[in-house]
Amino acid sequence: MIPEQMRRESSNEARGGVRMKKVALTGAHASAEAMKQINPDVVPVYPITPQTPMMEKFCYFKAEGEVDTEVVLVESEHSVMSVAVGASAAGARVMTASSSQGISLMNEVLSVASGSRLPILMNVVNRAVSAPLNIHCDQCSTMSVRDLGWVQLFAETSQEAYDLTLIGMKLAEAMKNPVMVCQDGFITSHCVEILEILEQEKARKYVGDYNPKNKLLDVNNPMTFGAWQMPSHYMDTKIEQQKALMDAFKEYPKAAKEYEAVSKRSYGFLEEYKMKDAEAVIVTTGSAAGTTKAVIDRMRDKGKKVGLLKIVLMRPFPYNEIANVLSKAKAACILDRAVAFGGNAPLYGDVMQACYSLNKKPKISGSVFGLGGRELYEEQIEKIFNDLLAGKNTEEYVK
Repeated sequence: MIPEQMRRESSNEARGGVRMKKVALTGAHASAEAMKQINPDVVPVYPITPQTPMMEKFCYFKAEGEVDTEVVLVESEHSVMSVAVGASAAGARVMTASSSQGISLMNEVLSVASGSRLPILMNVVNRAVSAPLNIHCDQCSTMSVRDLGWVQLFAETSQEAYDLTLIGMKLAEAMKNPVMVCQDGFITSHCVEILEILEQEKARKYVGDYNPKNKLLDVNNPMTFGAWQMPSHYMDTKIEQQKALMDAFKEYPKAAKEYEAVSKRSYGFLEEYKMKDAEAVIVTTGSAAGTTKAVIDRMRDKGKKVGLLKIVLMRPFPYNEIANVLSKAKAACILDRAVAFGGNAPLYGDVMQACYSLNKKPKISGSVFGLGGRELYEEQIEKIFNDLLAGKNTEEYVK
């Protein structure tokens, strides 16, 4: 944990009429800062590397009296999500965090949260899953649960981890649906960056108060949560759940637009970096986008038309928006920091589906990189771009 004295804060400054405060924080502590500003009612916690510093920091805020959250220490990640489900059903604003094997252990309860339409916000630090044992970054854990009904947002930087935590909480409660905000382990979670945070009052006002209409403990309006359903009703429920998840395409832009008004930082489903005339494009998500941007800047100086399409909203997947952007490119490589054994890599498969019906589509290839924290170097990205520009397929794995 970074000592409090190492947290450098500038004096408040106005930017575009908005009061800002600059701080140096890791991605984990940036998320904890956003959690502190939200001041949730209940936070169940269990440590797991590399998420642990996030909950440690939040517990520090609790010990110092900066939040009045009920912090619940439990015996496993399965219990974390079980407590989150119970507290949320009772009407509490609930947040938590996890990583890797923790996500795997709570898998059973993740679908309970989404199927019950509970607006839980979970910060996830992406980490490889065993075996073999590895505590470093890849996205296999979050990609393995991408179809369980949670909204998934992916952050590239500490700034985005902070911003998307605030946006994600507002989004979850607007949709009545759980949200994951994902950042890459160690690369984002443990690296210190300068970022801007809102004043406490501004952040709290943005998120607003939470007073759900339906609460398990409302004795004047009794109801049942998680009841048994026969096949015909079960299918109807799942159809409604799918429709509700797709509401993210309406509610996320609203939450992001409101956040832009108070922060002057904008977020879309995607981020397009130098895509206006790009012929060769890399599509990825998370921290790899930053390395790709550095390569693009250097290659652009040499006159090469290369660009980046970064996915921020992973679930529900913005198929139409991605197809529209890639229809203008000649070639694209989908970079996945996850593998789906026996099938296409997750991001590659979704992007291919997005582009399937295009009359004019780019030549698409995919490559898996960075499993277990293996480095992705600028030279490797430059080679991918050069292969795309030369009309070659990229290699299946970046080694």
